[in-house]
Amino acid sequence: MSATVSTPAGTMPSSRDWEKKVDDVRPSKSDMNTMVMNYLIIGGYPSAAKKFAQEAGIQSQIDLTSIEKRNQICTSIHHGNIKSAIELINDFEPELLESHPSLHFALLRLQLIELIRVSMEDNDIGPALTFAQDYLAPRAPQYPEFLRDLEHTMALLCFPPDQLSPPLAKLLDPDMRKQVASLVNETILQSQEVFPEPKVKSLVRLRAWVEAKAAQSESERLRSIPHLDLGLVAPRGEFPEPSKL
Repeated sequence: MSATVSTPAGTMPSSRDWEKKVDDVRPSKSDMNTMVMNYLIIGGYPSAAKKFAQEAGIQSQIDLTSIEKRNQICTSIHHGNIKSAIELINDFEPELLESHPSLHFALLRLQLIELIRVSMEDNDIGPALTFAQDYLAPRAPQYPEFLRDLEHTMALLCFPPDQLSPPLAKLLDPDMRKQVASLVNETILQSQEVFPEPKVKSLVRLRAWVEAKAAQSESERLRSIPHLDLGLVAPRGEFPEPSKL
């Protein structure tokens, strides 16, 4: 049985007491291996997942081949090759884009942004205009947010690159690719009935939630829980409850 540290009633546990209690909680090696494997699968690291599974002697939760395909799709998006990413998605999950119109529009919009990026260098907006007319304009009337996003994107063609407002310049930022790649990754995982957030991240968020709740408590004993710097910044009370993790 693990040793426990008790404190007299009405007194505050010291930081050392707290650390001792935390150290006494030892997760099993099996649980740790499962958590690491879960992170590699969801993050899309096929080579690392395969090697770790062999070294740890565990089975992957999903086919490692599907991780590789998902990795290829996200890599294409990160590189700005959206056409290739869409083709890979249609080959891997033929019904995914049809059943997720918002995701399909996000990809097409990003493809338009990449064409506009090229047009700024070539001084030829023809390909971007044709693509917008053929692939995005027919979809925009279906949803108001689609139309707003399309109009916002087309505004990139109205100003020189060095005169773009911050909201427009943000569309050309590489973070836009990251956001769409993350959305694609999550959607594919959900279609495979895999929770899209790594378990280790859920645990970190849970710790942040507990700490935030303790800080709001009327109990001085709870408020004395030592702060753990997790690199998360959120106003007090805005961390999701455990049931939502």
